[in-house]
Amino acid sequence: MSVSAIALSGMNAAQTGLQVAAHNIANLNTEGFRRQQVLQSSVAPAGVSTSLTRSSEPGESMLTDMVGLLQSKNAFLANLAVFRHQDDALGSLLDAVA
Repeated sequence: MSVSAIALSGMNAAQTGLQVAAHNIANLNTEGFRRQQVLQSSVAPAGVSTSLTRSSEPGESMLTDMVGLLQSKNAFLANLAVFRHQDDALGSLLDAVA
């Protein structure tokens, strides 16, 4: 699996985390709302996949959702940096060969 494919799977997982955190925050005041949670698992040979679950009990957790939002944002940006640097390195390699 290429570095760009691994970074892309990380970006997709982070985007899912952002969507879930936003969904949970938007529904804080909904009666009987059960928060969504993202489960991440590694994919062989490299990368990550996500699945969604619902909390077993209704209720809000603003702190948990805000932390999840920030974690997902930073994970997305980190994987984006890897994606960009891999592209730059490949471009430099092609320039050196040509």
